[in-house]
Amino acid sequence: MAGRRKDIPKGMPNYSDLINPTLEALQALGGSATINEIYSEVINNMHLSEVIIDFPHSDKSSQTEIQYRLAWARTYLKIYGIIEKTQRGVWAILPEHKDLHHINVDDCVNTVRSLSADKKDTHNDPKKDNNLEDDGIEFPDENKPWRERLHNILLSMNPFAFERLAQRVLRESGFYEVEVTKKTGDGGIDGYGRVKINGMFSFKVAFQCKRYSGSVPSSDIRDFRGSLTTDIEKALFITTGSFSKPAQDEAMTPGKIQIDLIDGEDLINRLAEFKIGLTPVTEYEIDEKYFLQI
Repeated sequence: MAGRRKDIPKGMPNYSDLINPTLEALQALGGSATINEIYSEVINNMHLSEVIIDFPHSDKSSQTEIQYRLAWARTYLKIYGIIEKTQRGVWAILPEHKDLHHINVDDCVNTVRSLSADKKDTHNDPKKDNNLEDDGIEFPDENKPWRERLHNILLSMNPFAFERLAQRVLRESGFYEVEVTKKTGDGGIDGYGRVKINGMFSFKVAFQCKRYSGSVPSSDIRDFRGSLTTDIEKALFITTGSFSKPAQDEAMTPGKIQIDLIDGEDLINRLAEFKIGLTPVTEYEIDEKYFLQI
């Protein structure tokens, strides 16, 4: 496990600080939500600064630090028996806890650590321990090593090959007449496609693909929007990185063409869903509580 970083911005929530906000976000969203919905709800409720929101986890990851820590918070809640993850990637509060809005964080962390087969000495007060990953669990639930390796592969791809990969993902997602333009690297449109909604309404979509190891700035969104012609009805920006808060705000600016965003985590999830370049490996998840309580 890598050592603790020393350049974390002041005010960055610890893993334990995010456990109850994650639970509260799920409750506010009706008891279930996607990762992105949970993320948006938590950062809005906690009033986190752009410095904290945009701080990258590492050069080898498409996640920001806050996204990484939220992944740990979800993992603790899952192992603690409060929430579950569906096959579609949706997180949901278990029925028996549908009215639960707050838990004892110390008890949650200590329980997770006690259930970890390779636990270390964890007698410290969890509130004083910023490195909650050091609990015997090697990775948070959705941060398995293959995701990091795949992210590095995507970053090293030829830009034209990356555009063809995006083309395949869009086709698998229901787009048709998807074409990649011959130009690249100009900040403009990388391809076009059409998508039909409910079998009735179709839209012409322009997309841009950008291999990025950090956060996409708002200027890239503005440049992309500036390249859109009047016949474009929807726009899509695909990246291996993440989107800064200003970039997200710029993409949804009222009165302008709305630009939908697919970040690195979304892209990897779609590659896994459609099994593009990925072969699933069957594993069993152990219900450690069952063996301890039988």
